[in-house]
Amino acid sequence: MRRADRLFQIVQTIRGRRLTTAAYLSQRLEVSERTIYRDVADLQAQGVPLEGEAGVGYRLGKGFDLPPLMFTTQEAQALVAAVRIAQSWLDPALAAASADALGRVMSILPSQERAAAESLLVMVPPVGLEPGTQRVLQQLREAAQAKRLAHISYRDAAEIRSERTVRPLGVFYWGAVWTLAAWCESREDFRSFRVDRIETLDVLERHFADEPGRSLADLLRAVQSKQR
Repeated sequence: MRRADRLFQIVQTIRGRRLTTAAYLSQRLEVSERTIYRDVADLQAQGVPLEGEAGVGYRLGKGFDLPPLMFTTQEAQALVAAVRIAQSWLDPALAAASADALGRVMSILPSQERAAAESLLVMVPPVGLEPGTQRVLQQLREAAQAKRLAHISYRDAAEIRSERTVRPLGVFYWGAVWTLAAWCESREDFRSFRVDRIETLDVLERHFADEPGRSLADLLRAVQSKQR
């Protein structure tokens, strides 16, 4: 990678994150941390408002902007592949938004790069989620983002049905199956539910707040501790 390209990538990476360490940049750009420190110092000397220091991390000061982004052919192809997958495996709102975003990216590409990206030989057959499951997935994702309780009717692997009031914490994709990670008010514990086994869903008007021991962060810590 040319040094000019590396400097541009440093700014782009820092701009897209709250705080970026030299160690992260070093791994991402495959150069030494000493090189990163030198590049950051040069960028600061050129007037780029990079705030922070070695050993802590960097962020981009407010008010700084860059010219419109340009993508390499491979980057554009990666976006095309991701959007093709999204059309079958995301909920309708995110699938539509991903297609709109890709259209904007394609509109700024030179014709040759655009043609190369659109002719990518990675195909995704339309055998993804059922429309009903897609709608439930979208409702659960939006409920988790808005921190609204939900009442579900659930059928487990043994065909046993139950009624639950849950706090939707997040949705997880496992290849061909989505699951809801939630705090179950009925069981007073974390539970996972396959989205395609949720028979009815009612998103309630009641909101919930993160509480110690009941948040997504607590769930992830519990899962990590079991894997050790």
